[in-house]
Amino acid sequence: MPSVVFYFQVHQPFRLRRYSVFDTDPNYFDDSKNAEICRKVASRCYLPATRLLLDLVKRFDGALKLSFSISGTALEQFEAFAPEVLDVFRELSRTGCCEFLGETYHHSLAFVYSREEFREQVELHSRRIQHHFGQTPSVFRNTELIYSNALAYELSLMTDAAGRRRWLGALCEGTDAHLGYRKPTVVYKPPKHDGHDLLGRDGKPLGLLLKNYRFSDDIAFRFSNRGWGEWPLTPEKFAGWINALDGPVCNLFMDYETFGEHQWVDTGIFGFLAALPEKVLSGGGGFLTPSEALTQHAPAGEFDVPSFSSWADTERDLSAWNGNAMQANALDEAFKLEKPLKDKVARLLKEAKGAGANAPATRRLEAAAHLLSDWRRLTTSDHFYYMCTKYFADGDVHKYFNPYDSPYDSYINYMNVLDNVRTRLAQ
Repeated sequence: MPSVVFYFQVHQPFRLRRYSVFDTDPNYFDDSKNAEICRKVASRCYLPATRLLLDLVKRFDGALKLSFSISGTALEQFEAFAPEVLDVFRELSRTGCCEFLGETYHHSLAFVYSREEFREQVELHSRRIQHHFGQTPSVFRNTELIYSNALAYELSLMTDAAGRRRWLGALCEGTDAHLGYRKPTVVYKPPKHDGHDLLGRDGKPLGLLLKNYRFSDDIAFRFSNRGWGEWPLTPEKFAGWINALDGPVCNLFMDYETFGEHQWVDTGIFGFLAALPEKVLSGGGGFLTPSEALTQHAPAGEFDVPSFSSWADTERDLSAWNGNAMQANALDEAFKLEKPLKDKVARLLKEAKGAGANAPATRRLEAAAHLLSDWRRLTTSDHFYYMCTKYFADGDVHKYFNPYDSPYDSYINYMNVLDNVRTRLAQ
């Protein structure tokens, strides 16, 4: 019988306020709207769902295992607007049954555009997870499950402070184009590089857990669809499907907002979640964290992904973020600012130290560091997602929580902010 690997993505971006071409205020972010949305989703999803999972973990005496990735931008908003969310996540962490994964701090496309920024954001995120939950992530989940062979190679090179390889493996989408006839119910590994396996922690091959997108989407997207042939989806039915799978793992990866936000409470989604563990366990199945799955099961084959894949939209590529000219231009212009920004911070840090930390030098350094922080918030993938011009099957998904009237409005607003970043950098 397979073991379920539950993974939930938790993310909130810092949304921009309306910013005209004449605006010069360096406060770019709509704190009021961000607080409102954060608290709303906390009341509908984060608090009731996490309290339910905490009760289930205790009820089943540790047999239920879970994992989360929580972006750094979400953690900052919980600290500012909903600290009770952090409290319940900490309590869940203390059970020993919940694993927190590594990712880019700002939920960004940094790996695609800057390996240096990617590494820095991963380190920033790991420190934040350690601070809040006392865990050092050992399994990686890139933004929106963006993955390629190149990412696996980069992960194999990353080490901790003691020089040991850092990652056991990574999560990615189980795309049909790359799986072919094979199934996402086993652990895979990346292709060899220069004739050698890409190694992870303890010198073992880097492992890959592939999202079972059909089963995951049954919950995340189809659960309340009365036109779906399998509606209503009952815990008994779904557990039966899981326990009938051929393979050691069933990887259920989804947005955490599925529970209570995307699928409202009146759909019965919380009752489904409450009853599912018992049905899986009574049928002979079990639950594992990602690190347990990668440790207990050796790779059964190679998963070759030469170009980027993701879990977004029907294409499952990068087109949700860079599929049109506006998105491509905004991304290029944003990442062009990385080097001059970091160079200025480094120069001012050197000046501040050389000046004996006098007040003017310290103020200039603080201003540059604040600007770098603002820029990093502007690399969050949501800003570019709002500029997407897709319609048909994916159009409604792109409208969700989108604060703009059109993709063009999003692009203009973003570029106005970016122009002010350039002005501040020059000053």
